[in-house]
Amino acid sequence: MTREDWIREGKEWAQSIVVALLLTLVIRTFVIQAFKIPSGSMRPTLMEGDKLFVNKYTYRFHPPKRGAIVVFKYPEDPKKDFIKRLVALENETVEIRDGKISVDGQVLDDPETFGKFYYYNHDPFGGPNEKIKVPENAYYVLGDNSANSTDSRFWGFVPKANLVGKAVFRWWPLTKIGKLK
Repeated sequence: MTREDWIREGKEWAQSIVVALLLTLVIRTFVIQAFKIPSGSMRPTLMEGDKLFVNKYTYRFHPPKRGAIVVFKYPEDPKKDFIKRLVALENETVEIRDGKISVDGQVLDDPETFGKFYYYNHDPFGGPNEKIKVPENAYYVLGDNSANSTDSRFWGFVPKANLVGKAVFRWWPLTKIGKLK
């Protein structure tokens, strides 16, 4: 191999590496990202150490739906990502009573999401006999492990702009691999 062949081969490798890095950056920034669960706030749905893929583009085209597991920038420290279940959308009224969640007077009892958990009251945004109105351009989120979750009951609402994406697939541990509900 001549010196020119080595240089040409090196340039081709460098171009391939640069293209691969750019594609990775674009995909991670706009399409899908891996996240690791840091706490027990979503137990038993998600356990500490579970690894997920989060769809970062879906909410650019469709609004989020109640019951979705969402990743968002923590309103009190936007450098941190949090993961919780979306309970109420903008302009809806939330109430936690006797361990159940009601939105606009309707009890959320879907056995796949809200119906299997007991939700505890907590001030200032979910105290006993308190109805909370979600402001425009915001969401109300709760951890599935209500007794051990710092969520909208404590710090309020998630601004729409803080939404990162929807948790869609658990890829670790292998024994629990699959689509999230």
